[in-house]
Amino acid sequence: MILNPAAGRGRARKAWPRIERALRASGISFEVAATTGPGEAVALARRASGSFDCVVAAGGDGTVHEVVNGLMRAGARAALGVIPVGSGDDFEKMLSPRDAVDRLLNQTPKHFDIGRIVAGSELRYFANGMDIGFGAHGAANVARVPRFFTGFGAYLGALFLTMVRYPKLAVELRVDDGTVERIATAMTAAMNGTTFGGSFRVCPEARPDDGLLDLLVVDAIGRLSILQLVPKILRGAHAGDRRLRMLRAKRVSIASAEPLLVEADGELAFREASRLVVDLLPGALRVLA
Repeated sequence: MILNPAAGRGRARKAWPRIERALRASGISFEVAATTGPGEAVALARRASGSFDCVVAAGGDGTVHEVVNGLMRAGARAALGVIPVGSGDDFEKMLSPRDAVDRLLNQTPKHFDIGRIVAGSELRYFANGMDIGFGAHGAANVARVPRFFTGFGAYLGALFLTMVRYPKLAVELRVDDGTVERIATAMTAAMNGTTFGGSFRVCPEARPDDGLLDLLVVDAIGRLSILQLVPKILRGAHAGDRRLRMLRAKRVSIASAEPLLVEADGELAFREASRLVVDLLPGALRVLA
């Protein structure tokens, strides 16, 4: 059990004693390692992968992101379990609606696809999704939202902060083996799951086991259009809107003359990327889903 006590703006720390009692009562044999800072869960998961049947991320999507990166770098020998105690918990939306402890006890591991981002010589994996543009800057702005805003409220606060200043990116986009398109975009996302930011149903038809990335490419639109789109995206009713495209692909290449801020699973994966290759590793990780 890799516990991030700071997840959910302290929600994990408050919830953990109750969760641990339920785990002990269930008869599961486990050890707990609590993180003290960013990046620590990657190393913990990597070390644990060879010794444990399952490594559980007890935290939010950022904790899942780090644990997945550790497991993948260790050869994905252990299965992934999740106890969602974060702010958005988007990854959990791909799992069965059972109680988290019940999932650990009774679910047979399923093979999930895992996303991969290559930026120059650097590599990051993602479980739920990644994006450039509006979503990435929103992820950066979450830290600026006062801490008394929690859960979806924190993401709404980040949304309004991002509305003040957000990028309109000039990029070269290539989907699979298609031609290179020169486009202007407010946001381009590649998703394995359906949702980011807690409730934004970016790609509502996405599945974590179909071997395909679901893409959302939003034109370089103004604030009024973004405000019009937000309710649609919250409902997952934006397909067909003329201001965006929704695609499926196995591989996406993105290049930009200006440095790109890149978000993955709610974390800032890269701060100044100029060229990205995003693809999917089908069925690469076993998940107690």
